[in-house]
Amino acid sequence: MTADTTDTRECPFCAETIKARARKCRYCGAILDSDRRESTRVEIEQDVEKIQDEGKAIGLNREVEPMTTAIVLSASQPLDKPTPDTTLVGLWLHGRSPRTQRAYRADAARFLAFVAQPLAQTTLADLQAFADSLTELAPASQARTLSAIKSLFTFAHKTGYLPVNAGAALRLPKRKETLGERILSESAVQRMLVLEPKARNHAILRLLYGGGLRVAELVSLRWRDCQARTDAGQVVVFGKGGKTRAVLLSKEMWAELMTLRGPDAGLDAPVFVSQKGGALSPSAVWRIVRAAARRAGIDRPVSPHWLRHAFASHVLDRGAPISLVQHDLGHANMATTGKYTHARPNDGASRYLPL
Repeated sequence: MTADTTDTRECPFCAETIKARARKCRYCGAILDSDRRESTRVEIEQDVEKIQDEGKAIGLNREVEPMTTAIVLSASQPLDKPTPDTTLVGLWLHGRSPRTQRAYRADAARFLAFVAQPLAQTTLADLQAFADSLTELAPASQARTLSAIKSLFTFAHKTGYLPVNAGAALRLPKRKETLGERILSESAVQRMLVLEPKARNHAILRLLYGGGLRVAELVSLRWRDCQARTDAGQVVVFGKGGKTRAVLLSKEMWAELMTLRGPDAGLDAPVFVSQKGGALSPSAVWRIVRAAARRAGIDRPVSPHWLRHAFASHVLDRGAPISLVQHDLGHANMATTGKYTHARPNDGASRYLPL
């Protein structure tokens, strides 16, 4: 358990899990080392002064706002002097989950710092240059970052802030589909469950797998969200995209969940409690899952979401209707659920050859 807490940490800007000694976040690009951050801040302040001098030389009297400096120092904090662009970013993020806001704000901050000009002056060439600058990120992170920026430009165009959506023509990088690599076998999941000694952690693993919950949905569960149904029950989760869904639990899973409720736990008390008495954090669940995987002899970077992948794949393999799986996972599009059938097909043309 000690290795989990010392080897990794959360990026303070995008909340992704990174190496404890990382000096730069591989997801959002935020500079985490204080000396490098100060050096970058000074460089940007010098660039701002240069831009101001050049502007005055051609007759522009408007001062350049210290937007990029604030971005480097903290992509998640509000700017002292908001610009129209940063105000637009705030409107774009309104109503999204805190985690999505942190990630998208970091993406927008990185982009605005790169182009160093108003969105209204940004062209497709600028967007393509930004895409080319993301080579140090993993392909999936590149695609996510560029998708966020395309979403920002679409929002700006829909609201009339931009007359033309330059992001519409930006192509996202093609990447290999690796979903199949993150689907555990049924025996591997069972080993994780059997070897978990703690009752709370066992219930967490079982609900992540047996209910297909996202980690954010699991840690936000309160006892009022747990509703009895005859001899079993259901949990009502508030999921991605602000959608609420009810997930039916088996009789055994429901009984195990109920054993965690203390006599004084009110309806608004968290189902999964930390050692300090509050709701368990997503990073704590991540550590629990990683420890369970190591205990089961799984030498792979297993995360809570891998159990969700396993749930979807295993129930489809056992003949569950894809529409039912779509509902339980909370997918808006059935094509998303269908990826699991492509990742682990049950049949193939090669089986019909006499080999």
